[in-house]
Amino acid sequence: MLGSVTDAEDVLQDAWLKWSATDRDAISHPKAYLVRTVTNLSLNRLTSARATRETYVGPWLPEPLLTSPDIASEAELADSVSTAMLVVLETLSPVERAVFLLREVFGYSHGEIAETLERPEPAVRQIAHRARAHVRARRPRYDADPDRRRQITAQFLDACAGGDLNAMMELLAPDVTAWSDGGGKVTAARRPLHGIDHVARWLLGFLAKPELAALTMEPAVINGELGILATLDGHTVGALSFDLGDGRIHNLRFQVNPDKLSGLTPDNGLTPDNGLAPPEAIKPAQIGLPPASPAG
Repeated sequence: MLGSVTDAEDVLQDAWLKWSATDRDAISHPKAYLVRTVTNLSLNRLTSARATRETYVGPWLPEPLLTSPDIASEAELADSVSTAMLVVLETLSPVERAVFLLREVFGYSHGEIAETLERPEPAVRQIAHRARAHVRARRPRYDADPDRRRQITAQFLDACAGGDLNAMMELLAPDVTAWSDGGGKVTAARRPLHGIDHVARWLLGFLAKPELAALTMEPAVINGELGILATLDGHTVGALSFDLGDGRIHNLRFQVNPDKLSGLTPDNGLTPDNGLAPPEAIKPAQIGLPPASPAG
């Protein structure tokens, strides 16, 4: 609902406080009460967050979260929490987002949603139809084959480790776009980058910086899909997710804002066995790339 690990934790804490202070005997349907409480708290938080995002520096991306392999194996659930899906949900209004998730992901009836949101059922039906059509038109339809994704992830890491421009360009789709969310806290491209040549040169040029000589990139299940976790000197510094179609990468999303990496700490017990051999620390070769574009 929120696209933010921190906000989600805050909402659950607030919901717990409300639940603790409530006379339980007066609640006939605890589950309905909790769903309504969490939904309304989320709506309030999302509405206020939108004003903040209007002044956000550079592209805004949802927060990454290490998830268990069990989630990745459940295609429908994995799709609902994927970074690509969360990006699409950001284009909905807060109420549309709530209705869509309650209906399409959690399977609540229109009547139940109407009671939760305290809105007429016909209005909820219209919102649900509009939100479903909106998501369907924008939801990416890419290859979800886990074996293919593992293969492309390994090839991508090899290209990064070797600073191999040609290999990187072979992995990228002609219409590839890269987003970097640094939030003005760290160096990141403040505009989306488009096209194979631009994206590949920017990425390898960035990794070739001397201060990143000890950077390690390894596969990890992030938001229900196999992605890449980046660490430097033992600290998590970023996450990469991507969309895969026809054996090529169509969208790259780099989350490097340090304020949005709390969900990537391995102490949450969700660090996955990703089935890939542990990669060596990536130290891209200096390959004579041209300077990064002004967008960087």
